[in-house]
Amino acid sequence: MAVLVTGGAGYIGSHTVAALHERGEDIVILDNLQQGHKEAVIAGKLYVGDLRDAAVLDQIFQENKIDAVIHFAANSLVGESMKVPGKYYHNNVYGTLCLLEKMNEYGVSRIVFSSTAATYGEPDRVPIDEYDRTVPTNAYGETKLAMEKMMNWFDVAHGVKSISLRYFNAAGAHDSGKIGEDHRPETHLVPIVLEAALGKRPHVSVFGTDYATADGTCIRDYIHVSDLADAHVLAVDRLRSGADSAVYNLGNGQGFSVKEVIDTARKVTGKEIPAVFEARRAGDPAVLVASSERARTELGWKPSRDKLEDIIESAWKWHEARPNGYAE
Repeated sequence: MAVLVTGGAGYIGSHTVAALHERGEDIVILDNLQQGHKEAVIAGKLYVGDLRDAAVLDQIFQENKIDAVIHFAANSLVGESMKVPGKYYHNNVYGTLCLLEKMNEYGVSRIVFSSTAATYGEPDRVPIDEYDRTVPTNAYGETKLAMEKMMNWFDVAHGVKSISLRYFNAAGAHDSGKIGEDHRPETHLVPIVLEAALGKRPHVSVFGTDYATADGTCIRDYIHVSDLADAHVLAVDRLRSGADSAVYNLGNGQGFSVKEVIDTARKVTGKEIPAVFEARRAGDPAVLVASSERARTELGWKPSRDKLEDIIESAWKWHEARPNGYAE
């Protein structure tokens, strides 16, 4: 039996493919390569195509014995989602509907979903837990929440069991150095800071220094991408054991500030990394940290790379070796 990984050529998807391969799973990958990279797929059988193409899904389910799906394929830029929400509803929500319908048609009843803590919106408290209200403040988070709800109704109607994993910022790179983070454009803080260290950008912009935090800058969860990959694999195991559908947060429990990230990157790289302090961005909460107690208890998930320095060191190894990413 094989695991289908949609979006498996992307950042977190490719690391999950690597984690599945390391334990001997048969892997099938579907990616349209709009955001993913063929070079990031280090194992498994790759189909280049779109979730919304019924013929591609038919081919995959007919040619392979799929018993579980890990679903990453989605557009994920918050700012873009506010400008072109239709694109996000069509790709994220309709794409997921196409996938779920084919899963049901071919009798595949397990799916692990790469969701987001953006489903919560502005938190009432931190750390956020799974029972807190979900009121997204952007179209991206809204589509991810809609996808979660759709999976719930497919469970009610058809017995398709799902585990949704909500997390904030993946960072770092695989220990092998073969795969890492390469987005076009780049919007994530850690690679942006490292691009400044490489001289690929003149400085790092720090938006807001007057938040109610220890150093005045925003605090966010940063989790090593390989720890996130491990959580997706553990979620597949849980569904295979007959567990019911569930939602889990994945977080480090404390978070790191923007200044901490920059200072740690300076230490790791030995580079100056200029920072420019700018006004706050609208809608940026001071602290976003997710509690992962439920995931630790029920999935048996325990991050092994939770030190910020270790996360940035692994990312620096990748970026220093491949400053142009997969284009090298």
